[in-house]
Amino acid sequence: MKLKPYSLGALLLTLLAPAALSPVPALAAPAAVPSAVPAPPQHTADTISRFLAGFYGDHGPTHQDRESRISQVLKDRQKATPDVDVLLCAQNEPQDISVGPVTVAQSAAVGWATVTTHWESGGTDTFTAYVRLDSEPIRLDDVICAG
Repeated sequence: MKLKPYSLGALLLTLLAPAALSPVPALAAPAAVPSAVPAPPQHTADTISRFLAGFYGDHGPTHQDRESRISQVLKDRQKATPDVDVLLCAQNEPQDISVGPVTVAQSAAVGWATVTTHWESGGTDTFTAYVRLDSEPIRLDDVICAG
């Protein structure tokens, strides 16, 4: 018996039809896997303001704060310039320190405030202190001197 060309195609369709017509079980969406490491908190303007006020206090950060509450970048910068206090942009201890309002830029993941140092002479100086919003624990990330 000689098969006609179209009968071979019909045979294949007949053999494949039951598999093609049978319902395919729906694949379940993968279950949400809890993250092993929770995302760090995003610090708010209020949190950063309280941190900076406590960090700088009235006369500058304590030795302990300088060791544990600043970024490695600031530690390295301080080692490279021992004659200037990079956290205060000064050479001496100020008479008083005030922290201005904090600005938070979510897109840049950073918050900052202007810090004003008051000197015995009656003069003042300013610099900008930066805190990363995701730092855990919260720490001073950078300082940019005004002058």
